[in-house]
Amino acid sequence: MKILVTGGLGFIGSHTVVELQSEGFEVITIDNLSNSSIEVLDGIEKISSKKPIFEQLDLREKSAVQAFFQKFDDIAGVIHFAASKAVGESVENPLLYYENNISTLVYILQELEKKQSASFIFSSSCTVYGQAEKMPITENAPIQAAMSPYGNTKQIGEEIINEVCKVSNINSILLRYFNPIGSHKSAEIGELPIGVPQNLVPFITQTGIGLRKELSVYGNDYPTPDGTCIRDYIHVVDLAKAHVIALQRLLNKKNLEKVEVFNLGTGTGSSVLEVIHSFERVSGQKLPYKIVDRREGDVIEAYANTDKANNVLGWKSQSSLDESIASAWKWEQRIRK
Repeated sequence: MKILVTGGLGFIGSHTVVELQSEGFEVITIDNLSNSSIEVLDGIEKISSKKPIFEQLDLREKSAVQAFFQKFDDIAGVIHFAASKAVGESVENPLLYYENNISTLVYILQELEKKQSASFIFSSSCTVYGQAEKMPITENAPIQAAMSPYGNTKQIGEEIINEVCKVSNINSILLRYFNPIGSHKSAEIGELPIGVPQNLVPFITQTGIGLRKELSVYGNDYPTPDGTCIRDYIHVVDLAKAHVIALQRLLNKKNLEKVEVFNLGTGTGSSVLEVIHSFERVSGQKLPYKIVDRREGDVIEAYANTDKANNVLGWKSQSSLDESIASAWKWEQRIRK
């Protein structure tokens, strides 16, 4: 059964390709390599003894998307990761985010709409909740005004999928995940940001390895126990496994609605300082950091209620924060040799 993974050489995409191949799916990946590397294909092959079919194309080019689906007309399901994903960058360059995250989604759905049936997994985000009023956040939490253009593209993407699925043969699961970190236990694939990392953990590991002088902690005056922002950090392999389970649910027609929504997280919030201390524990070294001003677009705290994913999908995160950070550190050490 052929499955398309867009953004399949990215951080979450590559780990999901590994899990799909281990379950016997034939995987086709699309990536434009704007925030990933072709060498990731070799890492995937080393882990799973199989290299996925790879097509390098930009999903913003509608004609290229149409040509792809004509070439591969027997795709049974799509897992859509391809998107720009940094909150700070989206505030600075909103049009890039609206073009990249919305138009690509529309072009893929237009092709899936032509099929007799299609299964579509959407890489959504806890950013759709904005600053939620209650913790932990359930799937029924009100969708607040987005705090960033990135968050807004995920809200709009969900709205588009809901409206399209009502009038088409597409069935979809929206996976709202919290903060993916870590790497595969083999350290053959992991998070490899191009340029300055936009996310906390790769910045921590790059600082730990000496690539960055120090980590900037954006604000220590938030109304949290230690004054720093709180997030729910989930191991990327746990996250990847959830995508495979969700896809199988759609392919086996076990979904109860045309569009289902699941939070993916650990259910535990960790502050920025707690993540720093976790790194210091697993690495055995002190991390240089400084407190700077708050960053526009950051919410105070966000962590998941995962009851629905646990009970309906039968999925649960397995790795602790220290285990996740340790795997990210192992990956960082390997790639800097």
